[in-house]
Amino acid sequence: MTELNTLTIAEARDALKKGEVTSAALTEACLGAIEGAGALNAFVHKTPEIAMQQAEAADARLKGGEAPALCGIPLGIKDLFCTKGVASQAASNILGGFKPEYESTVTGNLFADGAVMLGKLNMDEFAMGSSNETSAYGNAVNPWRREGDETPLTPGGSSGGSASAVAADLCLGATGTDTGGSIRQPCAFTGTVGIKPTYGRCSRWGIVAFASSLDQAGPMTKTVRDSAIMLQAMCSHDPKDSTSVDFPVPDFEAALTGDIRGKTIGIPKEYHMEGIPAEIEQLWTRGKEMLADAGAKVVDISLPHTKYALPAYYVIAPAEASSNLARYDGVRYGHRATLAAGDGITEMYEKTRAEGFGSEVQRRIMVGTYVLSAGFYDAYYNRARKVRALIKRDFDEAFASGVDAILTPATPSAAFGLGEMKSADPVQMYLNDVFTVTVNLAGLPGVSVPAGVDKQGLPLGLQLIGRPWEEGDLLNTAYALEQAAGFVSKPAKWW
Repeated sequence: MTELNTLTIAEARDALKKGEVTSAALTEACLGAIEGAGALNAFVHKTPEIAMQQAEAADARLKGGEAPALCGIPLGIKDLFCTKGVASQAASNILGGFKPEYESTVTGNLFADGAVMLGKLNMDEFAMGSSNETSAYGNAVNPWRREGDETPLTPGGSSGGSASAVAADLCLGATGTDTGGSIRQPCAFTGTVGIKPTYGRCSRWGIVAFASSLDQAGPMTKTVRDSAIMLQAMCSHDPKDSTSVDFPVPDFEAALTGDIRGKTIGIPKEYHMEGIPAEIEQLWTRGKEMLADAGAKVVDISLPHTKYALPAYYVIAPAEASSNLARYDGVRYGHRATLAAGDGITEMYEKTRAEGFGSEVQRRIMVGTYVLSAGFYDAYYNRARKVRALIKRDFDEAFASGVDAILTPATPSAAFGLGEMKSADPVQMYLNDVFTVTVNLAGLPGVSVPAGVDKQGLPLGLQLIGRPWEEGDLLNTAYALEQAAGFVSKPAKWW
């Protein structure tokens, strides 16, 4: 019999509704897998007691009939989501010991649908990173390895723990957040599926903020169908979040027909960047061919302001981060530094923040404070905002011309080794987001689909970018790509 923790959400849902398996059995299988996967460092706060209580409640609900799709499904929750009574540290020492007295709207929606929380997942500190190497909990590790090489690899970031846990079958799905690619890049590195919905589709209330105009929650799963099921449960209008949009949430799973005949897929010429590996270009070409074979029309398009996206992003995101992270001062909650005799409140702020924040977070706070300062606000921040508007206009014009979705690579490489970028200029690490940040700047939905492996046997992903609020149509195109690619590879268990 198939090990229960290896089931997809759709498979588990159907088995639960038929009475072939219980949520308690599914949950126990996942908890056992988690206990045996300490080497991955994916789960950082385990909640087995809560999980079993929720599983038993889900089983009772299933027996009564009319249970939602996620009822009884064991999930992992990224540490950025506040979960009532459970440590929610955003992988930062400055929030050490913080246990919120409230539930984020997204996790509240999942639990209302009967989902089971296995625990909290590792991530880059405050979601700032592309490799899960800035976490206060230590590195999360990718379950994939290069062929014939024992070097531990990054699962990507910032949602690295989520990607690692899903790829290693420690949970059936996981929540992630995406500020500049933090769902899509880790999914590409681990052979999993992840969608960043349109900005405003999922409530940000109760999710620790990094950059408020860019952050968006989304699901990370084993298949496109699973992402559709999970996204529907996560979405809702929320009056507590002023950026939450009051649009109806469609049945995303029902949109998965696989029929994309007559759809137009755009290929942006600006994404053919200098130095891109031949394997990525070849995968992209295969992706175009697969979509064309499925009946779509593939056309070349131009997104002329793409080259300015990374500089604009790395002005806007740190600026918003410096503002959001000003609240962590050691006064109300979290870490507070030990003060010397004679120290006042200023010293308390300085020491607490110096001890509590890691080096990457400190770097981004400093950059953000600099670009917001009186002498540089117009030169940097306002200019970046104008560039952002131009980037959004490029996408608007492409969609207005009849393009239904845009196909690009998800990442400029396969997963790299942990520590391999340590001595590199920070900008080299930031280049991991080169294909993903435009989607956040424009507020669009984007999905990463595993579509092949490189010569070392590591997964590679393709990204599809959709029209705003048309996640159903985007997921259907992703489903067609998934079906054509036929990616079924799994990491060989070494942990």
